[in-house]
Amino acid sequence: MNGADAIVASLAKNGIDMCFANPGTTELALVDALDRTAGIRSVLGLFEGVCTGAADGYARMLGRPAATLLHLGPGFANGVANLHNARRARSPILNLIGDHATWHLPFDAPLTSDIRSLAMPVSGHYAYLGTAQLCVEDTMRALGASKGGKISTVVIPTDVQEHVFGEQPEVPQLPHPGVATCDGERVEAAARVLRDRKPAIILLGARAMTSSGQKAAAAVAALIGARVFAETFPARWDRGGDTPVIPRFPYFPEMGMATLKDAECVLLVGARAPIAYFGKTGLPSELVRPGTHVETLAGPGDDAEQAIMSLARALGAAPLPPCAVSVPPLPEHGHRLDASVMAQTVAALMPGRAIVAVEGATTTPVFFTAAAAARPHTVLTNTGGAIGQGMPVATGAALACPDRPVLSLQGDGSAAYTIQALWTQAREGLNVVTILCANKSYGVLRVELGRAGMNPDAPVPHRMTSLDDPALDWVGLARGFGVPAARAHTAGDLAGLVRTALSQGGPFLIEAVMS
Repeated sequence: MNGADAIVASLAKNGIDMCFANPGTTELALVDALDRTAGIRSVLGLFEGVCTGAADGYARMLGRPAATLLHLGPGFANGVANLHNARRARSPILNLIGDHATWHLPFDAPLTSDIRSLAMPVSGHYAYLGTAQLCVEDTMRALGASKGGKISTVVIPTDVQEHVFGEQPEVPQLPHPGVATCDGERVEAAARVLRDRKPAIILLGARAMTSSGQKAAAAVAALIGARVFAETFPARWDRGGDTPVIPRFPYFPEMGMATLKDAECVLLVGARAPIAYFGKTGLPSELVRPGTHVETLAGPGDDAEQAIMSLARALGAAPLPPCAVSVPPLPEHGHRLDASVMAQTVAALMPGRAIVAVEGATTTPVFFTAAAAARPHTVLTNTGGAIGQGMPVATGAALACPDRPVLSLQGDGSAAYTIQALWTQAREGLNVVTILCANKSYGVLRVELGRAGMNPDAPVPHRMTSLDDPALDWVGLARGFGVPAARAHTAGDLAGLVRTALSQGGPFLIEAVMS
C-alpha cells in the first residue's frame, strides 16, 4: 500500500463516495488508488470550476462532503470561483490537490505556485502533507473539518503519494459531527423579544428553510403578527406543495430598507443580518435601521430548523392549515418568450420533487413568484455571486439525487463560464434539463447602469454588456458537448420541449430565445 492508497482508503472508510476530478500528472497515483478502491465514484469534469461547483451541489443535497481532485495551484485556481460560492453556502467539500515532489519544489518548475495563498480565502481548513507517516492522520483531520461544514484543502506531494508503507497504516473511523443546536435559554430570549417588540420580522437562512422549518416560522408569525422572509440567496430552499409561501428578502437595498423600516425587532434564524449586496454612495451597508433590536435565535451554521420549531413550541404557536398546490396555468401557446412567460411555463410543468438550480439575475425573481405554490421542489441559488455555478451545481445535485429530476434555469451570460458541465451530464447520463434563457446580454449590468444614472446604450456600456455580436449558438454548443438540444421562441415551443425533455430522463438543453 502506498500513500495514495492509504489516503483514498481512509476517505472511503469515512463516507466519501464521490470524487469530482480533473487530474494531471501530479495526481496520477491518486487516480490509480481510486481505481483500486471500492466505494468511491470518480466523475471527470473538463474544467475545474465544474468539479468544484458539482461538489457544492452534491453537498447541498446530501449534507455531506464530496471530494475534488485538482491539478496543482493553477488547476485549483480554476475552481476557486465556485469554491467561493460553496463557502457562502456552507457546503462541506474536501479538495485534494497533487503537488510536485518535496525534493523537486526548490527548482521552481513551471507549474509550481503558492497553493496555500490560493486556498486560504475559500478554505476553512488547509493541510500540506509533507511526510507520508502522517498522511492518513492529516487527511482525516481535514475530512473531519469538512464534515463539520467547512471546505478543506489538502495538498499531497507526489513522493508522499508514491511512498510504500512497510505496514498498512491504521485508518480511524471518524465520529459523525453534530450540528450546533439551540438551547432553551436562547429560545426563551427570542420568545420574550417577539412578545415585547412588535412588529417583528423573522429572517430565515437555508438551514431553517426546510418545509418543516418554514411551517414553524409561519405559525410563529401568525401568532405574534410578524412577517417572515427567506434570505435573498439561500443555499437550499424547499418550496411548493403544502409549504407556506414565504417571500425572499429584497435584493436591492432601497427595497430592503423599506421592508425593514417599521420593524422593532429582526429575528435571525440561520441567517445573517441584512446588508447591501454592493456598497452604494448615499446608502448604508447595514439595512436594519439604527435602534432596531436584532436577535439571533440560530447562526448560519446552527440547526436552524430545530431552533425555529423549538420557538414555535415555546410560544404555543399552533400549526397552520397546510397550503394547497396552485400550479399556474400555461401561457397561451403563441406568446413570445420573456422572463414571465418562461417562468410560468416551467412552474406549470415542473414535476413534484424537482430540484431547480437557478442562475440568472433577470429571470430568477420571476421564477420564484411563479413557482411559489407549485408542486413540491427544492431550489439551489447562487450564494456567493460568482457566476458560472448553476450548471455545475445542477450536475452535482443530479448525481446526489438520481431519483429526482433536475431543472437548471440558466442565464446565457453565466452559462458561458462553465458550459463544460454539459459534457459531464452527457457522460454520466444525468437527468438534467437546462433551460437557457438567451437574452443575449448581461442583463443585470444594464439594470445597474440605469440605476447608477449611466446610459446602458452608450457605445462602450452597450459593447460591454451585449452578447449578440457574435450571437452564441447554444443548441450547437450543447450538441457539441453531447447533449440533445432545441430552440424555443414561443410559450408553446417551450412547453412542448419541456415535456419532451422530462420524458427522456437524460440531459437536454432548451435555448429559450427571449424577446
